[in-house]
Amino acid sequence: MATYDYHCHTCGKDFEHVQSMKDDALTLCLCGKNGSVERRISASAGIIFKGSGFYVTDYKKNSSTPASSSGDSGST
Repeated sequence: MATYDYHCHTCGKDFEHVQSMKDDALTLCLCGKNGSVERRISASAGIIFKGSGFYVTDYKKNSSTPASSSGDSGST
């Protein structure tokens, strides 16, 4: 389902209409005057991130080198 913006030439009203992408565009206004409408191009909402956020360490791969994970100081 997508939200489309329309403008009525008869009443001058701008409105949104939720419909499937497969449906044809509206041709008559919903105001009751049966005015002709045109579909407008609207700005999309974009991506909204909610929550505490994303960090570099969230998806970090484990290191396979034993020197970095052993914790030895290197003295013998």
